[in-house]
Amino acid sequence: MRLITLGVSGSGPGPGSPASSYLVQVSAAEAAAAGFEARDWTVVMDLGNGAFGALQRVVDPFDVDAVAISHLHPDHCADLSGMYVYLRYHPEHGSLKHGKGKSLPVWSPSATAQQAARAYGLSEGETMDADYDFRSWAEGAPVRVGPLTLEAFRVFHPAEAWGIRVTGPSTLRPDERAVIAYSGDTDYCDGVVALARDADLLLCEAAFVEGRDDDVAPGVHLTGRRAGRVAHESGAHRLLLTHLPVWNEPAISLAEARDEYDGDVRLAQPGATYTV
Repeated sequence: MRLITLGVSGSGPGPGSPASSYLVQVSAAEAAAAGFEARDWTVVMDLGNGAFGALQRVVDPFDVDAVAISHLHPDHCADLSGMYVYLRYHPEHGSLKHGKGKSLPVWSPSATAQQAARAYGLSEGETMDADYDFRSWAEGAPVRVGPLTLEAFRVFHPAEAWGIRVTGPSTLRPDERAVIAYSGDTDYCDGVVALARDADLLLCEAAFVEGRDDDVAPGVHLTGRRAGRVAHESGAHRLLLTHLPVWNEPAISLAEARDEYDGDVRLAQPGATYTV
């Protein structure tokens, strides 16, 4: 199982990266060994501003098996509009040509169908249902996507927000399962620690900086230090910091995390692949 970072910029796209978006993939060989159809399986976690372009460099959008949206701020879901256009108006495979769409499962917060339609500019009563099958997260209700299992954990953010825990075949340990935990956007809370428990890889936001952002209301973002605390308390095996705004100095976030966590901690890089 591998994680591919499409976009790692926090709060909006930056000059070197789209906003938040990540692929989790299982290869055809790994899927077959686990007893599933022998093909590549792909789940997209978040589709922030600019991410759909990066997605097309990695996979055909028609080959995506599911989309998982953590919350409905634009830097995590704005490119649902771009993907909708591709799925609907593609001249060979689009739903408008064939009269029947892919109906791609989109696991997401409860108001996603309505918000996505408004963001695209659909008229009252129009929906994206031919191309997207919107399904709401429920804590304690795992979702199966072929060889992948997705679990949602409610986290601490001004909007309805979820962290996503993905379990699938391990590439590094054949015949075993591995876990990628994605924090979404959150401040420190019990939910994000539970999400990250014993994860092989914790992909964790660190948008705030200790001292600089102390006057911002709680329940918005983690700092590098608090992300390190989550990794330490959860027993996560590796920590990958993401969602740093363009005005942050990445070395500060990295140093903060290392003050709290003595494991392998790195900064997420756009277009990189991380194997578990």
